Order: sequence, then structure tokens, then C-alpha cells
Amino acid sequence: MDTVYIETSIVSHASARPSPNIPIAALQHQAREWWAVERSKFNLVTSQLTIIEASDGDPAAAAERLGMLDGLPLVPLGPDVDALAKLILSKHMMPQKAAADAVHVAAAAIAGVNYLLTQNCKHIANAHELPRVYRLLEEQGYDQLLICTPTEFLGGENDDEEPNT
Repeated sequence: MDTVYIETSIVSHASARPSPNIPIAALQHQAREWWAVERSKFNLVTSQLTIIEASDGDPAAAAERLGMLDGLPLVPLGPDVDALAKLILSKHMMPQKAAADAVHVAAAAIAGVNYLLTQNCKHIANAHELPRVYRLLEEQGYDQLLICTPTEFLGGENDDEEPNT
């Protein structure tokens, strides 16, 4: 089975109270659907950084997020992860304020996971920067990682059918 690194936005959206904001509600639905339908198809991992981020905020909400992460193996953090994250930041692929996001990418890449699952499209799954991130990872010898969102896994049975007109 392939391995998926679970980034904080996934458990945050999957466990949050339904939002009245339609775009946020859509993200919540996608995260919940992925968790219900897709997660059993993969080996899931995360990192101590995700645990720390998921622990923030409302205690009841944090407990629900942490419950979702409970039992997932943790990929190591350390000097190699820090160095790769700093390289991502130094190449301006993510802003300094997104240093934690660079650590998620670096940790997943160095751990050799197949997918980093995120709904953070501002910094992590940013289509403008992903080609540069992938080139950098390949140059560093980490070319197996695919950064993606739940939607990319959630095809339907009728994907090849034409929509009703």
C-alpha cells in the first residue's frame, strides 16, 4: 500500500463543525469523504508538527483532531528535515511565515511517503509553486512525493459520462 502523510488541514476540516461558508463547507465535505472512503486504501503517517498544530485552539475541537491522528506513525523530524525546509524557504517557494508548511513538505519527502494530503493550497498545494517544489525535491533526491488534495482521490463511478445538458 502507498503511504499518505496527513497534514493538519485534513483533520481540521474533517472534524470541524459544518461551516455556513460554502467554500469552507466544500473543503470539510471533501476531507470527511476522503477520510471515510479513501483512508483505508493507504498507510497513513503524520508528524509531531501535525500533532502540535492539531493540539491548538478549542480543547474539544483539538481532542477530536487528535483522536483522528491517534495511532498514526510519526515520520521523523530533525536536522535533515530542517535543512530541506530551509532550502524550500530560501528559494521563495513558500514565505517565511509558512515555515511550518515547508517542514510538512520536507518531512514527507525525506520519509519517502508517496502522497502529502493537504487542503492548504495557499502554501503547500499551490499550483504556481508546485513545479518548482517538485524540481527542488528531485534535485535533492526526493522525487517520489506527490502533493495533493482529497478531491484528486475522490473520482466517481460516472466520471467518463457526459454531464446532463
